[in-house]
Amino acid sequence: MRSSNPVFSRRFRGNNGYAGFNAAPQAGTAAQGGNPYASNPYAQPTNPYATNPYAQGGPDLQQGYPQAPATTGRMTMDDVVMRTGMTLGTVILAAAAGWGLNVPVGIGYGAAFVAMLLGLAQSMFLRKPVPAVILAYAAFEGLFLGVVSKAFNHYAQGAPVQAVLGTMLVSVGVLIAYKTRLIRVDRRFVRFVTAALIGFVLLTMVNLLFAVFGGGDGLGLRTGWLGILVGVAGVLIGAAVLAIDFKQVEDGIQYGAPREESWFAAFGLTVSLVWIYIQMLQLVGVLNED
Repeated sequence: MRSSNPVFSRRFRGNNGYAGFNAAPQAGTAAQGGNPYASNPYAQPTNPYATNPYAQGGPDLQQGYPQAPATTGRMTMDDVVMRTGMTLGTVILAAAAGWGLNVPVGIGYGAAFVAMLLGLAQSMFLRKPVPAVILAYAAFEGLFLGVVSKAFNHYAQGAPVQAVLGTMLVSVGVLIAYKTRLIRVDRRFVRFVTAALIGFVLLTMVNLLFAVFGGGDGLGLRTGWLGILVGVAGVLIGAAVLAIDFKQVEDGIQYGAPREESWFAAFGLTVSLVWIYIQMLQLVGVLNED
């Protein structure tokens, strides 16, 4: 799956796993006086995809992906920040519209479905980032968030504000932990987070099916102490995925990724932050139950 999130990204992945984790620098790196973008400084020599995925003649070319011309600008932190600001700004504006215009819940869930389709299209089927698709995803996702946030606010007054504050605290905490290397994103970390994420999504889908066909709260995953534990687990998984997003941004800048890759980075960061907010909102709702 193609996205700015390395959990699903083909950009940093070869047939034998993820390039870029836990290995010594290779010949040709900047430290050895060579081309700093000629090889992946983290990959093992035995890895057939050890070369920089953004360098000409690298694995992307072998897999048929087009290479950026030598004159193409490279991704910078400013690019990532600007694009992420655009996507998150679109989410916020759409959420405000969904809240203020009293959009029906059914339309909100329809917007969530459209956002999911757009996200899957950008992640799995489009070889290059398409800003229009990413911003459309952000708009529909924001509309859904506005509707669901207002619904939560009816029975848990102030829940959206608490969820926003919680999302901000988690994001800052993950960034600090990543920069200080309290969180080390390596192959084992990525595999563990991938397995946890898939398991969590499957469990949520099973709970939804039980709720639809059996009525009530399904398996009870969103009520009582079990709901609190599931909510905390969802926030932790989102925080771990966010750390992997930070890793990809760092790698993309280090490897000299094309500037357009900053859209993928913005997309991945937005998806992760939305996930954390939704889990926070549900957790706050459980904690405010009578």
